[in-house]
Amino acid sequence: MTSRAPTVRVDIFMAGDLAAAKQVCREFCFAVGLCVHVEPLTYIYTGGEEEGFKVGLINYPRFPKTVDEIEVTASQLAELLMLRLCQHSYSIVGPEVTAWVSRRPPQ
Repeated sequence: MTSRAPTVRVDIFMAGDLAAAKQVCREFCFAVGLCVHVEPLTYIYTGGEEEGFKVGLINYPRFPKTVDEIEVTASQLAELLMLRLCQHSYSIVGPEVTAWVSRRPPQ
């Protein structure tokens, strides 16, 4: 048996502790019924670098969702990660749009 669904990938990018991020993802996935992948990343930027991670969501053919549904779920998970990991911002890269979300005051 083969199931198919339109390809949708949505990724959350954030700095912070990988082990803590995995635990937050475990709790979130268990609560809402979800599967994500988590990858370590090193961010290199002008004047420095820091460790972080990427959390990926796909349109899983067994439980297909719309792009909007996947993006809403990614946003909910990203907000939880930002709060629990004491971060100030994150990015969500979707199929059409990349959003940068920050709780820093505007400059």
